[in-house]
Amino acid sequence: MFIHQTQIRVRYAETDQMGYVYYGNYASYYEVARTEALRVLGFPYVELEAAGVMLPVREMHIRYLQAARYDDLLSLEVKVAQMPSAKIDFEYRCYNQDGVLLNTGSTTLVFVDQKTGKVMRCPTDIAKAFAAYFG
Repeated sequence: MFIHQTQIRVRYAETDQMGYVYYGNYASYYEVARTEALRVLGFPYVELEAAGVMLPVREMHIRYLQAARYDDLLSLEVKVAQMPSAKIDFEYRCYNQDGVLLNTGSTTLVFVDQKTGKVMRCPTDIAKAFAAYFG
């Protein structure tokens, strides 16, 4: 199992009139968490795309428990619990600076060959990097 944690400070522009983070912004927070997780593994999105590998989101789920507010320091934990195949599943947990769980979520992304637009198997080098976490 691969787990990575990223922190994000809530900006004023990300809040609504009530002072809470607008619910749609969590999708962006999840994107930051997963792109940073892949970067830590040695696979920044820019390099994946340069190699002809695209990772579109196929599915996303979020369960809201409590609201984040302006200037909160959020900790986003992203977990990959299964070896990637033609898809990769990410699970998220978002906490505020007091350790309160604010929401949970998941996304499923698929590996797509940029030239053909077809779903492809997880590239070998990415699979090898994840294999180190799955024994």
